[in-house]
Amino acid sequence: MAFYQFRREQYIKSSISEVWAFISTPQNLKRITPSYMGFDIRTPDLPDSVYEGMIIAYTVRPLLAIPTTWVTEITHVVPQKYFVDEQRVGPYKLWHHEHRIEAVENGVLMKDIVSYSPPMGPLGQLANTLVIRKKLEEIFEYRKQVLEEIFP
Repeated sequence: MAFYQFRREQYIKSSISEVWAFISTPQNLKRITPSYMGFDIRTPDLPDSVYEGMIIAYTVRPLLAIPTTWVTEITHVVPQKYFVDEQRVGPYKLWHHEHRIEAVENGVLMKDIVSYSPPMGPLGQLANTLVIRKKLEEIFEYRKQVLEEIFP
Protein backbone atom coordinates (compact mmCIF):
# COMPACT_ATOMS: atom_id res chain seq x y z
CA MET A 1 0.00 0.00 0.00
CA ALA A 2 1.46 3.35 -1.05
CA PHE A 3 1.24 6.05 1.61
CA TYR A 4 1.56 9.79 1.04
CA GLN A 5 1.41 12.99 3.03
CA PHE A 6 0.40 16.38 1.78
CA ARG A 7 1.14 19.43 3.94
CA ARG A 8 0.07 23.00 3.55
CA GLU A 9 0.50 26.05 5.79
CA GLN A 10 -1.22 29.41 5.57
CA TYR A 11 -0.90 32.58 7.63
CA ILE A 12 -4.26 34.21 8.34
CA LYS A 13 -4.62 37.77 9.62
CA SER A 14 -7.30 37.11 12.22
CA SER A 15 -7.84 35.85 15.74
CA ILE A 16 -7.71 32.20 16.70
CA SER A 17 -11.39 32.31 17.75
CA GLU A 18 -12.53 33.71 14.38
CA VAL A 19 -10.47 31.21 12.38
CA TRP A 20 -11.66 28.32 14.55
CA ALA A 21 -15.29 29.44 14.20
CA PHE A 22 -14.91 29.34 10.43
CA ILE A 23 -12.95 26.11 9.94
CA SER A 24 -14.93 24.12 12.51
CA THR A 25 -18.27 24.92 10.84
CA PRO A 26 -19.04 22.00 8.49
CA GLN A 27 -21.15 24.10 6.11
CA ASN A 28 -18.11 26.27 5.30
CA LEU A 29 -16.38 23.37 3.56
CA LYS A 30 -18.47 24.05 0.45
CA ARG A 31 -17.28 27.69 0.43
CA ILE A 32 -13.63 26.64 0.30
CA THR A 33 -14.03 23.86 -2.28
CA PRO A 34 -13.77 24.66 -6.00
CA SER A 35 -17.20 24.61 -7.68
CA TYR A 36 -16.01 22.20 -10.41
CA MET A 37 -15.71 19.54 -7.68
CA GLY A 38 -19.52 19.42 -7.45
CA PHE A 39 -19.28 19.28 -3.66
CA ASP A 40 -22.60 18.88 -1.81
CA ILE A 41 -23.13 18.05 1.85
CA ARG A 42 -25.76 15.30 2.18
CA THR A 43 -26.03 15.13 5.96
CA PRO A 44 -29.12 17.10 7.03
CA ASP A 45 -29.26 19.47 10.00
CA LEU A 46 -25.55 19.70 10.74
CA PRO A 47 -24.67 21.62 13.89
CA ASP A 48 -22.61 24.80 13.72
CA SER A 49 -19.41 23.15 14.96
CA VAL A 50 -17.66 19.80 14.59
CA TYR A 51 -17.59 17.31 17.46
CA GLU A 52 -15.92 13.94 18.01
CA GLY A 53 -17.95 11.16 16.42
CA MET A 54 -19.71 13.46 13.95
CA ILE A 55 -20.42 11.77 10.62
CA ILE A 56 -20.70 13.94 7.51
CA ALA A 57 -21.74 12.58 4.10
CA TYR A 58 -20.94 14.40 0.86
CA THR A 59 -21.25 13.95 -2.85
CA VAL A 60 -18.20 15.08 -4.78
CA ARG A 61 -17.31 14.87 -8.47
CA PRO A 62 -13.50 14.78 -8.55
CA LEU A 63 -13.03 13.21 -11.99
CA LEU A 64 -15.09 13.46 -15.17
CA ALA A 65 -18.07 14.83 -13.19
CA ILE A 66 -18.79 11.30 -11.91
CA PRO A 67 -20.55 11.57 -8.52
CA THR A 68 -18.76 9.88 -5.65
CA THR A 69 -20.05 9.38 -2.12
CA TRP A 70 -17.64 10.46 0.59
CA VAL A 71 -18.34 9.93 4.29
CA THR A 72 -16.03 11.30 6.96
CA GLU A 73 -15.95 10.98 10.72
CA ILE A 74 -14.59 13.72 12.95
CA THR A 75 -12.36 11.62 15.21
CA HIS A 76 -10.54 14.21 17.33
CA VAL A 77 -11.39 17.76 18.38
CA VAL A 78 -9.45 20.13 20.61
CA PRO A 79 -11.28 23.46 20.32
CA GLN A 80 -9.23 26.32 18.92
CA LYS A 81 -6.30 23.96 18.27
CA TYR A 82 -7.21 21.15 15.85
CA PHE A 83 -9.66 18.60 14.57
CA VAL A 84 -9.21 15.46 12.47
CA ASP A 85 -11.48 14.03 9.82
CA GLU A 86 -11.08 10.45 8.58
CA GLN A 87 -12.74 8.92 5.55
CA ARG A 88 -15.13 6.07 6.33
CA VAL A 89 -16.54 5.67 2.79
CA GLY A 90 -14.99 7.14 -0.32
CA PRO A 91 -12.39 7.04 -3.03
CA TYR A 92 -9.29 6.48 -0.87
CA LYS A 93 -8.00 3.41 0.88
CA LEU A 94 -6.91 5.76 3.69
CA TRP A 95 -7.67 9.45 4.30
CA HIS A 96 -6.70 11.23 7.52
CA HIS A 97 -6.83 15.04 7.52
CA GLU A 98 -5.53 17.11 10.43
CA HIS A 99 -6.72 20.72 10.56
CA ARG A 100 -4.42 22.59 12.98
CA ILE A 101 -4.31 26.24 13.99
CA GLU A 102 -2.00 28.12 16.31
CA ALA A 103 -1.75 31.74 17.35
CA VAL A 104 1.29 33.54 15.97
CA GLU A 105 2.28 37.19 15.99
CA ASN A 106 -0.54 39.25 14.44
CA GLY A 107 -2.57 36.26 13.32
CA VAL A 108 -2.98 32.52 13.01
CA LEU A 109 -0.91 29.81 11.34
CA MET A 110 -3.18 27.17 9.84
CA LYS A 111 -1.66 23.79 9.02
CA ASP A 112 -3.29 21.03 7.00
CA ILE A 113 -1.72 17.58 7.11
CA VAL A 114 -3.37 15.06 4.80
CA SER A 115 -2.19 11.45 5.07
CA TYR A 116 -3.65 9.29 2.34
CA SER A 117 -3.37 6.10 0.36
CA PRO A 118 -5.00 5.77 -3.06
CA PRO A 119 -6.78 2.53 -3.96
CA MET A 120 -5.70 0.04 -6.64
CA GLY A 121 -2.05 -0.53 -5.69
CA PRO A 122 0.34 0.40 -8.52
CA LEU A 123 -2.47 2.05 -10.51
CA GLY A 124 -3.22 4.23 -7.48
CA GLN A 125 0.47 5.16 -7.26
CA LEU A 126 0.41 6.19 -10.90
CA ALA A 127 -2.84 8.12 -10.35
CA ASN A 128 -1.19 9.93 -7.44
CA THR A 129 1.74 10.96 -9.63
CA LEU A 130 -0.40 12.02 -12.58
CA VAL A 131 -3.56 13.40 -10.96
CA ILE A 132 -4.17 13.15 -7.21
CA ARG A 133 -1.22 15.17 -5.90
CA LYS A 134 -1.84 17.93 -8.45
CA LYS A 135 -5.55 18.02 -7.57
CA LEU A 136 -4.74 18.36 -3.87
CA GLU A 137 -2.38 21.24 -4.62
CA GLU A 138 -5.05 22.88 -6.78
CA ILE A 139 -7.77 22.48 -4.15
CA PHE A 140 -5.62 23.83 -1.34
CA GLU A 141 -4.46 26.76 -3.46
CA TYR A 142 -8.12 27.58 -4.07
CA ARG A 143 -8.79 27.35 -0.32
CA LYS A 144 -5.88 29.67 0.36
CA GLN A 145 -7.29 32.28 -2.01
CA VAL A 146 -10.80 32.05 -0.56
CA LEU A 147 -9.50 32.33 3.01
CA GLU A 148 -7.45 35.38 2.02
CA GLU A 149 -10.69 36.98 0.80
CA ILE A 150 -12.62 36.03 3.94
CA PHE A 151 -9.81 37.15 6.27
CA PRO A 152 -8.14 40.06 4.39
